Amino acid sequence: MAEKMAINPAPLGLSGFALTTWLLSMVNAGWFPGADVPMVLAAAFAFGGTAQFVAGVMEATVGNGFGFVAFCGYGAFWWSFALFVDFFAKGVGGPFVGWYLLLWGVFTTYLWIGTWKKGRALMLVFTALVPTFFLLAAGALTGNGGLSIFGGYLGLITAALAFYLAAAEVINEAWGRIVLPV
Repeated sequence: MAEKMAINPAPLGLSGFALTTWLLSMVNAGWFPGADVPMVLAAAFAFGGTAQFVAGVMEATVGNGFGFVAFCGYGAFWWSFALFVDFFAKGVGGPFVGWYLLLWGVFTTYLWIGTWKKGRALMLVFTALVPTFFLLAAGALTGNGGLSIFGGYLGLITAALAFYLAAAEVINEAWGRIVLPV
């Protein structure tokens, strides 16, 4: 009887992260006006939040603590972001949003340190994500839109790196060999 292999949930989580990050980063970079945010919120609830959280729970079942914390953490980030923007943002000042983003930058920083013992592609995703959060936080804290726009462009790079890693994991598994290095 053939042994059943565990499913790798990382490509699902990375894809949810990449797609939702790309959509929000287009808004942050100034490509689209705030009127386009409802599409970002839909993706944040469904793919960024839910798919990542499911991937995180699946990572726990295979004993991957890093994947569990990262995917459940960022799944919760997307849920909290969407809930905040959709229901609670009125009357909340930029400085508090800045603190929110700053604390996510702190969370991301210690995960980034954890990636130093992981694959290079994952480390690059977090190497781009750390300054993305800090630039967005600085933009919100200071009211400097240029910092937020720069953070948006760095978010696009982060998303592209996450898309690459998700694709590499799917393609390498399908081909049974390294097609895209990680």
